[in-house]
Amino acid sequence: MKFTGTENYVATDDLRMAVDAAVALQRPLLIKGEPGTGKTMLAEEVAGGLGMKLIQWHIKSTTKAQQGLYEYDAVSRLRDSQLGGEGVHDIANYIKRGKLWEAFDADEQVVLLIDEVDKADIEFPNDLLVELDKMEFFVYETGETVKAKHRPIIIITSNNEKELPDAFLRRCFFHFINFPDRDTMRQIIDVHYPTIKQDLVQEALEVFFELRGIPGLKKKPSTSELIDWLKLLMADDIPDEVLKNRDQSKAIPPLYGALVKNEQDVQLLERLAFMHRRESNQ
Repeated sequence: MKFTGTENYVATDDLRMAVDAAVALQRPLLIKGEPGTGKTMLAEEVAGGLGMKLIQWHIKSTTKAQQGLYEYDAVSRLRDSQLGGEGVHDIANYIKRGKLWEAFDADEQVVLLIDEVDKADIEFPNDLLVELDKMEFFVYETGETVKAKHRPIIIITSNNEKELPDAFLRRCFFHFINFPDRDTMRQIIDVHYPTIKQDLVQEALEVFFELRGIPGLKKKPSTSELIDWLKLLMADDIPDEVLKNRDQSKAIPPLYGALVKNEQDVQLLERLAFMHRRESNQ
């Protein structure tokens, strides 16, 4: 079973090898990288490329590990008992299955995405160690042990917002998605916009990488933001000459809101433009 990428996703050789290694080792694949570099999309494309169902568990700051296994709805059971509801004596009727249970109980191997694991509490990864290792967990309310029918391919993403525990890292195969170079970025653009003018791509990439290289930028534009910006440039039919012959004394690129996402960076670009105008006038 080899992942070779898909027509909708440009995967580097290193990334393809990482996916294959995690599958061979039967370890979760921990993916890190800048926001917007395609970490979440990787799970979607792995599932599509291998012909498997994708189960997605998107983590929030309030998410607990137990929610991925199951939740017992004691409140509903109490209400039903007061109202004389049917099935109230069967506690299994009040067990809500989580994403891990869904993946474990699938009749065929699936891809399980645990997205942005670093958003949750620091104890969240540690609370899943046994389940990810043994591929089973115990349901205390019913006394049953849930075991995976087929070991899922687990892809875990992190934006590096906080450090993950060593015990958790030891159980994963790790890969960092480096920011695409120009050639890889061209391939990504071609996947999204196969008919785009290459002159526009050339000039847009010059502006984009120049912007990313500005020291002190708080939020560097990402791949997904470049794709959005190109879509706007094409929709407004902005000629590539506008980018090629751009005036350095002006603040920021056209339709900059797709690339620059906070006021500090806008102010930084405006200061740089002001300094350029002052130097030009001397």
